[in-house]
Amino acid sequence: MSSLSLGSVDDIPVGEGRAYSVGGCEVAVYRLRDGSLRALSATCPHRGGPLADGLIDDDVVVCPLHGHTYDLATGENRNGGDSVRAYQVTTADDGSIEIDAHTGPG
Repeated sequence: MSSLSLGSVDDIPVGEGRAYSVGGCEVAVYRLRDGSLRALSATCPHRGGPLADGLIDDDVVVCPLHGHTYDLATGENRNGGDSVRAYQVTTADDGSIEIDAHTGPG
């Protein structure tokens, strides 16, 4: 896996997301209540909503503009529309966020 460091996991409060630029693409990284991380494309394909600002639950993020719901593990749109790209993301031993920019389709 070719990974990129995005900064400290402490930059993302538990239960929230932050947008990062990864290889020219905007990626939303979420820190779940259990401390694990998930990452998706940061823009909702429905109307361009900022997914990093969406409400997150255990396994989904809800777009703040029109309520489209995306699976945090796969990027699948649970409303039946276009899905978003999912990325592998981990916390390194030093507490930094490491993302695989090549994860997901296309």
